[in-house]
Amino acid sequence: MISAEFQFDQSFDITEDVKRLYDERGYILIRGLLDAEEVSQVKKTLEESDAITKNAQGISDGGERESKLAIWRYPGSDVTGMVVRSEKVAGFSEKLLGGEGYMYSCKLMMKEPLTGGKHLWHQDYGYWYKNCCLFPDMLSVFIPVDRCVQENGCLEILEGSHRCGRVDHLMVGGQTGADMKRVMEIKKRCPHRYVEMEPGDALFFHCNLLHSSGINNSTMRRWVLICAFNKATNNPVYEHEYPQYTKLNKVPNTAIRDCNNYTDVSGKSFVDLRNDKTVRVVRT
Repeated sequence: MISAEFQFDQSFDITEDVKRLYDERGYILIRGLLDAEEVSQVKKTLEESDAITKNAQGISDGGERESKLAIWRYPGSDVTGMVVRSEKVAGFSEKLLGGEGYMYSCKLMMKEPLTGGKHLWHQDYGYWYKNCCLFPDMLSVFIPVDRCVQENGCLEILEGSHRCGRVDHLMVGGQTGADMKRVMEIKKRCPHRYVEMEPGDALFFHCNLLHSSGINNSTMRRWVLICAFNKATNNPVYEHEYPQYTKLNKVPNTAIRDCNNYTDVSGKSFVDLRNDKTVRVVRT
């Protein structure tokens, strides 16, 4: 079987063969999409200022644990904004979507050591369908800030499950989770993969790909940046917590290294999850 995993270098691009693999498997994994210097830039933005982390809210996993989540609507001009707008994130996403895209949301997901909660099996479109995005012309880009391994609750996927279409979703704890009877049947057909990743790797995955992640029982922090893109032609039917079509001005990849804005998050417009009908907040 041909692997859907690639190593990034300056010559890498989303070719027809790469797009074919994405369409077949529901994802592609690009190792080293962000290099060490670029990861350091992202960490400096997140760790030296509380401008993003102070907007995090707790989401229950239905048990005794929770993860923290900060979501914003627009890229802004800080380092994380340059990541979202870069050619190797936004540009690759547009090629996988098959046309112009825009940032639908970006979020920092935080599973703290020994306490971080699990994320239930779900499809991102299980959430976004409720926001009246009519077509599953959407994807997410999962970029670890820290190592993501089984010990600290790495991402798990059911390869090829996006071809099953949208599965019914219900509220479980503070999350929107997929119908587990359906998931268990899909597990019999679609390989269950643990996607272990290093900081700067990137998983581009279809909005109908079933995925989850376990609890963090380790002493390792697990922070992840997730950029979501919607195709411009898939403008949501009604206004809600996330953006209608908003033109995305892409930047060259060098903008990530060149950016020296680590603290000014004006223009990002953080989401108050208490107003989001797809999750329930534990605390602010």
